[in-house]
Formats: sequence, C-alpha cells, structure tokens
Amino acid sequence: MEQYAVSGMTCAACQARVEKAVSKVPGVTECAVSLLTNSMGVEGNYDPADIIAAVENAGYGAKPMMAESTSASGAAARLAAEEEALKDKETPLLKKRLIASLGFLCVLMYFSMGHMMWGWPLPAWFDGNHVAMGLVQLLLAAIVMVINQRFFISGFKSLFHGSPNMDSLVALGSMASFVYSTFALFLMSDAVVKGDSMAAMGYMHEFYFESAAMILTLITVGKMLEARSKGRTTDALKGLMKLAPKTAVVLRNGVEKEIPIDQLLKGETFVVRPGENIPVDGVVLEGSSAVNESALTGESIPVDKAAGDTVSAATINQSGFLKCQATRVGEDTTLSQIIRMVSDAAATKAPIAKIADKVSGIFVPVVIGIALVTIVVWMMIGKDFGYALARGISVLVISCPCALGLATPVAIMVGNGLGAKNGVMFKTAASLEETGRAQIVVMDKTGTITSGEPKVTDIIPAEGITEDELLAGAYALEAKSEHPLARAVTSYGEGKGCRIDEVTGFEALPGNGLRAELNGVELLGGSHKYISGRIPVSAELTAKAEALAEGGKTPLLFAKGSRLLGIIAVADVIKPESPDAVQQLKNMGVHVVMLTGDNERTANAIGREVGVSEVVAGVLPDGKEDVISRLKEFGKVIMVGDGINDAPALTRADIGMAIGAGTDVAIDAADVVLMKSRLSDVPAAIRLSRATLTNIHENLFWAFFYNVLGIPLAAGCYVRLFGWSLNPMFGAAAMSLSSFFVVSNALRLNLFRMHDPSKDKPLRNKVSVGPSGCLLKGAAEDDEDKNNANADNTKENEAMATKTLKVEGMMCGHCEKTVKKALEALEGVTEAQVSHEAGTAVVTLAGEVSDDVLKKAVEDKDYKVLDIA
Repeated sequence: MEQYAVSGMTCAACQARVEKAVSKVPGVTECAVSLLTNSMGVEGNYDPADIIAAVENAGYGAKPMMAESTSASGAAARLAAEEEALKDKETPLLKKRLIASLGFLCVLMYFSMGHMMWGWPLPAWFDGNHVAMGLVQLLLAAIVMVINQRFFISGFKSLFHGSPNMDSLVALGSMASFVYSTFALFLMSDAVVKGDSMAAMGYMHEFYFESAAMILTLITVGKMLEARSKGRTTDALKGLMKLAPKTAVVLRNGVEKEIPIDQLLKGETFVVRPGENIPVDGVVLEGSSAVNESALTGESIPVDKAAGDTVSAATINQSGFLKCQATRVGEDTTLSQIIRMVSDAAATKAPIAKIADKVSGIFVPVVIGIALVTIVVWMMIGKDFGYALARGISVLVISCPCALGLATPVAIMVGNGLGAKNGVMFKTAASLEETGRAQIVVMDKTGTITSGEPKVTDIIPAEGITEDELLAGAYALEAKSEHPLARAVTSYGEGKGCRIDEVTGFEALPGNGLRAELNGVELLGGSHKYISGRIPVSAELTAKAEALAEGGKTPLLFAKGSRLLGIIAVADVIKPESPDAVQQLKNMGVHVVMLTGDNERTANAIGREVGVSEVVAGVLPDGKEDVISRLKEFGKVIMVGDGINDAPALTRADIGMAIGAGTDVAIDAADVVLMKSRLSDVPAAIRLSRATLTNIHENLFWAFFYNVLGIPLAAGCYVRLFGWSLNPMFGAAAMSLSSFFVVSNALRLNLFRMHDPSKDKPLRNKVSVGPSGCLLKGAAEDDEDKNNANADNTKENEAMATKTLKVEGMMCGHCEKTVKKALEALEGVTEAQVSHEAGTAVVTLAGEVSDDVLKKAVEDKDYKVLDIA
C-alpha cells in the first residue's frame, strides 16, 4: 500500500470526500484515508499523478510519502519523513489562535454583555451612542473572524466544491450571525438618522456579534484539545521511531569507525559496547552480554547473548562487548518492520468504521438542510427572523461530524499502540477488530504449545545404579548419534558437566537401538522393545516405561554389559505458560484445539496436560489448512503457528497469529505477530481486541446519541414541551466538547491491562459442541453415520486395500512422522498409520502400489523394511 500525506482535512466529511474521490481513479482497488494521521493508503495499478489530481480537485492537497527502501539510507530517510509527519504541528498554531481570540473576545463580551447586563462602566462618549457600541462590536468580532479565517477558507472552499465539511457548518453559523448583526446595525443607523431612539435601542437586542466570535473561539478550544489528544494517540508509534539508533561503530580494515546508520551495509561487522544501542539486526561473532530487548518485546528481563545468537536493532547491550555481523539493515530490521506494521494498521480501516463513514459522507449536507428548514418553520409559526436565525445557527454549530469520524480510528490507534508496547503486533485495523470475535483458537503443538525441541524430562536409574552412572553411559553412547533424541541427552549431559568417554564400534542397529563399546564393555541404548530383547528388564522398570509413554514421553533404556543402567525419558516439553494460557482462553468462552502431526497417544497426553478442549492428531502439514476450513464452519477461527508448514493454515484462518520466534514465511502469512513468542499473549490479544471494540462502541454511541439529542434541542423542538432552547454559543461549546470526549475516551485504553484475566467474560455466541466436547469428532461421527446409511448402495464405500509394513529403526514420534510423510507422498497411498512401538506402518491404498515402491520410500529415509503383508 503506497502512502500519501493529505493536507486540508478537518473532519470526517473531508475524509469521506477524499476517499470517494480517490476510489474513482482508474486502477485503484483500495483506498483508506486516516483523519487521525492525515495520511492515505492506496493500492492498485494507477498513476500517482492521477491520485494527487483527484485529491486536489476535491479541494485538498496530497503528496506521496517517501517510497519504501530496503537500503539503510532509504529506510532512515523514510523513518525521518514519517517521524516529521507525526509531529504535532497543529496544537501550537491553535494555541496561538486561541490566545489571540480570547483576548479580543473578552473585550467584545465586556461591551456586548458586561455593560448591558451588569452595568460595567464605559467611556463617556459611548453613553447613548448605540451605533458606536455596535461598530465596536462589529470591529472586535471581525478581528476574531480574521484570526480564525481558516474556518472560512476551508469551509467555503469545501462548500463550493460540493463537499461541505465541519468547517462549513462553523463558517456558515458564524458568518450568518455576523451578517445578520451587521444588517441590524445598518437598520439602527437608519433609525438614529430618523430620530427614532426607541427603535434604535431595540436593534441592540438583534446583535449577535458576540455569538459570531464566541462560536469561533469555542470551536478553536475544542480543536486544540482534540489535536492535543490526537497527538497522544500516536505516542506509541513516535516512541518506536525514537528507538531507532542514529549511528553505528563498524570495523573497516581492522579500524573502528563511527558512521551514520544509513551507511551501514548488510554483511559488515559492527561493535557494541556496554550501554550502547544495537544499531541493526545481526548475529554475534564474538563476545557475550546481557541484552535488554524490552523495547521490542516488552520483556524487562535481559536476554543472554553469545557467539551465534541473533540481536535486534534498538535493543540495549547492558554488560559485555559484542562484535556482530549485520544481517538486516534498513526496512528489513525487526524495529522497522514493527514500525511499518503499526503505521500500516493506522492507515487501514476497521470494518466497523464503514457505518460512521457512510453517515459522515452525508451528515453535513443534511445538517445544513435541517438548519434551513428550522429557520423557515420558526418564521412560519410567527417568530421573528432573529429568533429563527438563532435556532438555525444553533443547529449548524452543535452538529459534530468529527465525533463520528474519530470514534473508530482513535480507538484503533491507541489499541494498536498498546499492543505494540506489549509485544502484540496487529497488522491491520481489521485484524484488531476481528481478533476479539474469535470463537475457536487452533494451536500448532510443536514450537507453540511446546518448546519445539526434545529435552530430558526424567532420569530413572535401575536398582544399584546411581544417576551419574546412568547419565555417563547414555552420554557416551548418544554423543555419536545425530538423532534429535540423542541431542536432547547430550545437551542435558553437557549441562550437568559430564565427561565424554570415547566409545568404539558405534552403530545404529535395526530394531530401535544403538550399540558401542566402552573400554571393551558393550553399551546398549534404545526402546524398551529393543533392550528387553537383549537383557532382562524388571517389571517395575517396564511399568515405569509404559507410564512415561502414556504421558507422551519417549522412554530410552540403557544397558552396560549385561546390566541395565536405567531409563532416560525425552519429550518435547510444554512451555511453562501454556496451561495457564489455555485456561484463560477457555474462561473467555473460546474452544481451544491442538493440532499436531504426532500419533494420537502422544497428542492426547500433551492435550490433557495443557487442558485443551480438543486434540486433532496425525495431521500432515498440507492437512492443517483442511482442518481450519472444517473448523470455520462452526465459528470464527484463530490459528496460532510458527513454521513454514503453518503458513497455509495461518492464511486460511479468519485471523492468523504467528509466534515472533517463528519463520519469516509464517510471520508474513499472519495477521497478528506475537513478538515475545509466549502463548499467554494469545488471550492478551483477544482481551485487547475486545476492549478496543467496547471503546469503539462507546464512542459511536456517544457520537450518534449526541447528534440525535443535540440537533433537535438546537432546532427548538423541545421549546413547546419543556421550554428548552439553546443559545448558539452553548451549541458551539457542546460541539467542541463532543470530539474531545471521544478522543479522551479512546485514550483510556492506555490504562487497560491486557494481561489481567480477572475481568474476563465468556463469549455470548460460543460454539456449541456435541456430547464428546469436540467439534471435528462430532462432525466425523455424523459423516460416518451418513456413509453407513448409504453404504449398501454406494460402490465408493467398498473397502480399500491395505498393506502392513514391518519397519525397523523407528525410535520416536519424529521417526513416525518421517515414515508417514514418505509413504503418504506416494501416488496411490491415501493414508499411512505408523507406530514406532509396534514397528509397523499400515498403508491404505486407492490403487495398485508395488511392494518395491513402498519399501524404497521407507528405506530412502534410512529405515529398514523387514516384511510387507
């Protein structure tokens, strides 16, 4: 989306006018105008000159913002341009106008009301000189109008272009007061010339000069408060921009040199000393330190960094000296991407804003029509023109299209900024709105609910064996293996400071085992089935191994010589915050589904531990998208994932959430990015979205309620019923405060605690599940019933052929997935059910597939096929 800066917009009607004009340009597919940031985002295949011409023809100004650039210099220039665009230039100007207006207004009020109502003294030459009094009021009102000439220039310009805005209402109201008062002054002068002092005195009550000036001054007060509050709504974005470092210290020809950040190139080596900001994203070459990443993730605890670890721009090196290589510069850095997400979200429109936009587009012409009708009606029922005009002016100045136009974007901007400060990035306004309406959250298991890499969870020595003996034997044997489970054991051993004893004759044996010799003594390791076939395993240890397997863990048994050493259990461990995050989601009325490629036994064990509502196991990467499609039939779906294989599912879901530590592909496919990579941010994001939606509803209610109540009051509809009428000056004050109220209400979101679950309420429209408590299981059972009912008459329901492969070498769930994927990739194979415990792979065939093809597919993955039946 290409960004443009738009000048001259003052209210929601202006925004609607610009959007309508640009949308008509040939080639434009989408246009979103933001009154809050005075910017416009345009998508499509068009000529930029046509966009600028369309805006100018509508009575406003436009210029393209600096184009995106992946170079450091281009990114720095763009950042500077955006930072400049977000500066609050309006408040200081409005403050000067307000001070000058108040000075002259006070003098005018002294003459018009102070003397007449309370008898405040005036120079003697004013005594009985009503024309002089009128001329002074005219002059003072004219000065205030000149000071606030922007209302008249903008208002009448928009009126002449056929697109009246809020300034048009103010300009018409103030000008009508001034013109009518000037006409009364001429009539007064004529009465004085004719010697009719009583008539001249009567015309004093027809002066509305103070109203003309007061309207402008009060609207300026409201505009200044609104501008100041609007400036605060972009504080989060401006704060992010200020984090961007301006310089970097690079190593060139072995010499350190400080250069501007826009001259740093990808691949260059830079150094960071304690207390300095890291200039760009990179990887540590030398040194170690604690790095404060709170600016990006909101996490206050520093993260330890050493050689090989990645670092991000705008984070702070707290303790050690780091030498790093730049991997991302310019627009590619994490900080720049965050700024781009927040900025783009501000430039997009939430679906809920379309209602207000439609009303704003016709609001001002309707109000002008109501004001004219009001004047005519009051004159027809016998009131004088001055009274009728006062009612019409009140209608003009009390009506507030700005409150309607600001109701949604200010809340979206504040909500998006609050999310950014807490490490939750919403890419669009629509994603912020829709997240809170989710009824189902689907989570990928590996890397989302779990840490994503196997770790040692239990060490159970055999009788008479110490834990150190078991670990030493296992460490020596597994150090030679490349299997993921072996890496878990060796990492644990390294953490315990184990010494590697060199083994000889290492080999991976068929039947889930490893074998080697240590000082002439045989070392064995592997599954319970493999070890129990070599040496006796006690019933007690067998029971413990089975219990570990039931719990979703992989028990590895080790033996030395003819003696069993014990069991080491390995599993992809659950992240500490996962159970609490899932419980929070369930308390919010959300149905939580865990999606995994693991076998059902392991998946159910983890599902029970975490507490999810439903487990869908044995799903291949390309099957995740299908599961999401089926779940969308029951309600709005959020998909949470981190890998490349999650990208299609993230795109298919109503809202895709990517873990920040995940792949770039997943992050690109997602609508929301969780920078901290914590599952607890999922309920926090839903909570923030719901709070933002509530705030928008409050703002829209106030905007509509204010106008529905205020316009009839100003028109005098309640005069006959309750005796209520409204002076134009009070109407102007009410108009000023309405916009200020909307913006202030949106700013309350900054006080919202998005990680506090104490006020969570369940959804009213929760998904309804069957007796099983599962969505897909119930649907599958329904499908099965239908198929069984038609089985006798449908040839397609005939049993498909199956083959069972006896496979050696599978040791864990990772092995199962590898064999399953290899077999199901073959043409003619519809499904493969693999079990490393049974050592089998049962394939369902839709056509003829030879045994040789099946055998080759498995053995190409380094497993051995013993038999096919």
